[in-house]
Amino acid sequence: MDLEGKVAIVTGASSGIGEAVARTFAQAGAAVAVNSSSSVEAGRAVADSLPEGLYVQADVADDEECRAVVDEVLKRFGRIDILVNNAGTTKVIPHGNLDAATDLIWRRIFDVNVLGAWHMTRASLPALRASGAGVVVNVSSIAGVRPVGSSIPYAASKAALNHMTILLANALGPEVRVNAVAPGLVDTPWTADWDAVRAAVREQAPLKRSATPHEVAEAVAALVTSTFVTGQVLCVDGGMSLR
Repeated sequence: MDLEGKVAIVTGASSGIGEAVARTFAQAGAAVAVNSSSSVEAGRAVADSLPEGLYVQADVADDEECRAVVDEVLKRFGRIDILVNNAGTTKVIPHGNLDAATDLIWRRIFDVNVLGAWHMTRASLPALRASGAGVVVNVSSIAGVRPVGSSIPYAASKAALNHMTILLANALGPEVRVNAVAPGLVDTPWTADWDAVRAAVREQAPLKRSATPHEVAEAVAALVTSTFVTGQVLCVDGGMSLR
C-alpha cells in the first residue's frame, strides 16, 4: 500500500483500532491527523510517534468541533484524502433490560456513533472531493448486522451507520467512495474484561479467536486502496456472522 502524499483523519485514534489504522497509514507514507475526545495524552503520544502526525482533540458528537478538526488539518497539511470514522461509544446493557437503556444513553450513543460520522463526513466533504480520490471508511460492528452487541442502542446505532454508509456511497460517487468495516470482537482496552464474550467467540467462530486491532486496520486499508469498491459493509469477524 502506497499512501505517499496522502492525508488521513482517523477519529478515536488514541488506542485500539483507531491507533492501529493511524499507524498502518503512516507506515504507508500518509500524514495522519489523530483525534480523540478525552484520551488527550494518549492521542498526542500516538501522533508524536508518527513520521507526520497531528493531534486534534474533539468530540465528534459536536458539529462545530468536527469543523474545527477539518480546518486544523487543512491548515497543517493542505488537503484531506482519507477519513476513517472510528470514534464510538457504548454502554453494556442486557438486551432484555429495556428500562436500563434510558433516553440519555440512546442519545449519547447515536450522537457519537451516527451523528459523529455524519458531522465528520460532511465537514470533510469539500476537501475529499478536491482530492480527486477521496475515501471514507466507517468503523461499524457486526452488532449492526446481527442481533448481538453490548446493548440494543449500540447495535441500532451500528445498523444506522451501515445504512448511512450505503446511502452516502450512492450520493457521493464518483468523487468520493464510502465503505465500512464491521468487526466482531477485537482485543482492545475497551474489551479487555469481556472474558465471557471472548470465550464464546473461541467456541463458535470458524477462526476460533477474536481479532487484533491490526487485522481490522488491514481491512480498512484494503477498502482505502480498492478503487472500484464503494457502498460495502465488510464483516471482519473471523466468520462469526456465519454462525
